[in-house]
Amino acid sequence: MGYEIAGGLGVKLAAPDREVFVMVGDGSYLMMAQELVTAVAEGVKLVVVLVQNQGYASIGNLSESVGAQRFGTRYRYRGADGRLDGDVLPVDLGANAASLGADVIRADGVDSLRTALVKARDSARTTVVHIETDPLVATPDTGGWWDVPVAEISSLDTVPGARTAYDDAKRNQRRYL
Repeated sequence: MGYEIAGGLGVKLAAPDREVFVMVGDGSYLMMAQELVTAVAEGVKLVVVLVQNQGYASIGNLSESVGAQRFGTRYRYRGADGRLDGDVLPVDLGANAASLGADVIRADGVDSLRTALVKARDSARTTVVHIETDPLVATPDTGGWWDVPVAEISSLDTVPGARTAYDDAKRNQRRYL
């Protein structure tokens, strides 16, 4: 995580005639957003699609799949009891990208996303297409699987089922190399 923008920058430097689109979630963006400054400073045009879902959605999904209930994967204030279940943090990564020198186009649905992608592609400058999404709406199943072992014993009610699913997936794993 965190390498998407830097990787896109490397692709564009290696193939300057190609259009390079980078897709990055907000959690990963926060790990290495500063490479936008490099792209702007060097005049290297990228189109960055920044998906803001107020947390680490893919890690939350992985956490849930191993029975760990998405602990600490959402950008939230602490509640009165100290849990991370307070209000959503007021993080505006589109404004952050603009402060780093990128042009920013905000999209709020599929149609405006399509329009924004065309505008960003046609721009001569690094452009971030910023779209907010629901962290609990997953992408379609790809058939892929993260081989992350699940605890065999836990006090969480969700873990035994996750362990059974893990064992089943492990048995069905196919080795290609």
